[in-house]
Amino acid sequence: MAEELPLAKALNAGLRAALRADDRVLLMGEDIGKLGGVFRVTEGLQAEFGTQRVIDTPLAESGIVGTAIGLAMRGYRPVCEIQFDGFIYPAFDQITSQLAKMTARTAGAVPMPVVIRVPYGGHIGAIEHHQESPEAYFAHTAGLRVVSPSTPNDGYWMIQEAIASNDPILFFEPKSRYWPKGPVDFNLSAAALHSTRVVRTGTDVTVIGHGAMVANLLQAAQVAADEGISIEVLDLRSLSPVDYAPIIASVEKTGRLVVCQEATGFASVGSEIAATVAERAFYSLESPVLRVSGFDTPYPPSKIESFYLPDADRVLEAVDRALSF
Repeated sequence: MAEELPLAKALNAGLRAALRADDRVLLMGEDIGKLGGVFRVTEGLQAEFGTQRVIDTPLAESGIVGTAIGLAMRGYRPVCEIQFDGFIYPAFDQITSQLAKMTARTAGAVPMPVVIRVPYGGHIGAIEHHQESPEAYFAHTAGLRVVSPSTPNDGYWMIQEAIASNDPILFFEPKSRYWPKGPVDFNLSAAALHSTRVVRTGTDVTVIGHGAMVANLLQAAQVAADEGISIEVLDLRSLSPVDYAPIIASVEKTGRLVVCQEATGFASVGSEIAATVAERAFYSLESPVLRVSGFDTPYPPSKIESFYLPDADRVLEAVDRALSF
């Protein structure tokens, strides 16, 4: 059975399914209960499951995550919402010093089945601290898993798989993709949680991205196809761990790779992928691995975010450079 849903509604359905399947699952966050969250991802869940399982918390991100760690130690499976990407930093110490390390510190005796949902990225014209891409901080931190869905179908399945995991997962939700609709198959997941997926096949250049960037990559691939250029598009989906097998296989076929992201380019997820592909597929490359990213500056005012965020034109420019070697 499939249904056309926006990502926000697909995530809502996935959270509802997880709450129904396991009484240990709890949702925690600012305004997620009665209001249903600022993006309405948790709308209706408190009314269905009660205030003991869908909990409106104080405005205290460190306290939210710290409480979730304690709940996980007692056998619960908490799902925290960070209301906006830029609000995650007060919880940074709890996430990187405690949540990420607890299982290793106890030699595996204390699992940490905590999911932290983070609406992230730009394209919505929001104010400062409401449009950031902090995923590299957490992908860098050993002990954390980091994922990001780009489609409603992935959102529905990946949130449930994340909640079922015994490891802590940062679940980055591209907020600009909350509203466009897409098919959701309620019977079958498209791919495993930590897997890279080929979403469009091609022969000339491989382009890879995650979250909101995937829609831009598909747009660029269609424009390129009209010009006789065949682009293979990969959706990273999992930022840590990275599933490299499909990436290497694609690069061995096309000989070229462009890595794309909204986040700044320096010391980023894209940097890591570029370096790893250069190590593992050097003799297959016909040109240098190229990167397309946000600029290495603080996120700008919303009026000029369109100049900051990479779009299909910047992707196509990189594709042209890759083909010029």
